[in-house]
Amino acid sequence: MSARGVEDAQREVIAFLSDPASYGLGGGAVERIDTHCSVVFLAGACAYKLKRAIRYAALDYTTRARRWAACAAELALNRRTAPDLYLGVRSVTRTADGALAFDGARMAVDHVVVMRRFARDGLFDRMADRGLLTPGLMRALGAEVARLHRAAALTPQFGGARAMRRVVATNERELTRVAAALDGVAMDALRDRTLAAVATLAPLLEARRRGGKVRRCHGDLRLANICLLAGLPTLFDCIEFSAEIGCIDVLYDLAFLLMELDLRGRNDLGNAAFNAYLDCAPETEGLRTLPLFLALRAATRAFALAGSAARQPGPRQARGQTAAARRHVAAAFDFLDPPAPLFVALGGGTAAARQALAPPLAALAAPAPGARPLRPDGAWGEIAHASLAAGCPVLAEGAFGEPEPRRMATAVAAPHRRRLLWLGTPPDPAWQGLDPGESTPALLDRAARLLETGARAGRSMTEPCP
Repeated sequence: MSARGVEDAQREVIAFLSDPASYGLGGGAVERIDTHCSVVFLAGACAYKLKRAIRYAALDYTTRARRWAACAAELALNRRTAPDLYLGVRSVTRTADGALAFDGARMAVDHVVVMRRFARDGLFDRMADRGLLTPGLMRALGAEVARLHRAAALTPQFGGARAMRRVVATNERELTRVAAALDGVAMDALRDRTLAAVATLAPLLEARRRGGKVRRCHGDLRLANICLLAGLPTLFDCIEFSAEIGCIDVLYDLAFLLMELDLRGRNDLGNAAFNAYLDCAPETEGLRTLPLFLALRAATRAFALAGSAARQPGPRQARGQTAAARRHVAAAFDFLDPPAPLFVALGGGTAAARQALAPPLAALAAPAPGARPLRPDGAWGEIAHASLAAGCPVLAEGAFGEPEPRRMATAVAAPHRRRLLWLGTPPDPAWQGLDPGESTPALLDRAARLLETGARAGRSMTEPCP
């Protein structure tokens, strides 16, 4: 149905929801926000979301019954993460004299999801634009995503290699529709390379589906669908209209957030969220899927950005959206061809100095979303081996004052690209990665250049390790 058709079909309800008197506000104002699938009315302390009477490939809101079911599903699914934000579903009914009112005794004309209103400046995409997101917030976010995934219903009837092939087909179809705007993007090459990755990973994808890694996730885990509520990261507006889109591999869900932060040039924040997630929901072999999942998310976002270019108010904004879409397509190719994972051993100095250096270095270690920090004690070698084998960089941070931890680091590093960074005077000249005696800022600057050089060199980089 066209936008005009949607407006005509729900004109009376939209007029009712636009009227301050409908909410008992008297002379107050109602602010309207139009989204792709909904019309949101901000009235008083609440937001009222009306589903548009539309049909797309993935959703159908063309009947009142379908819109009611979608409202009920949205309430139930989002209360998993935002119970204080989602207040209920209200009916718009007709009175005896033919007027509209909320929650009358007669049959409903339509329905709205009622949410507690919150400051839009608390949306994480806006906070990112203003530089207000911090590693601490992102660690809390990673733990919250892990909490959602651990509690989410198992859905093994979805996911797996077949589902990923359908995502590839959808991305190709939608990118083809905006191909003119993207001007020269190699759609066939992206499809072929992505399908090849799916084929390689098919046994692992199927094992994860059978093993409980496909669940009723968020489905649209972008910064725009996360807000700061009572000082805590809060997930909202999850996918309620499509079980196929919402019932996915947990790492595919997380990948949307990691991809967006990487494209924003904030892999420091992505690495913080990633590691907090793994602290709560450990993964090793499954990390092999991340390059594919990141590429799929980048391609999906690319066609959304390219499509939105035509809806921008001016040519400058349209060019900006198109350029962003092209960057996402280029990133999809890059994600599909990651460099070999980097092993970093950070030793010497004080614990405080190492702990100050470890997070930024972990974020720099290629490939995205950066390194898994480990302390060289206990079973760290086994975890490091498994993570590196899955393509995930590792940063081992510790004193390394005794020969045995250095021997273990040597064994772990042997098959991989590696950098050895030492604070102060190294116990063994072969371990000297940086000159001793420098300040922490100077060390960070030099180490950052070393790691960035390694990332650019990719698989050709070989650093001797004792």
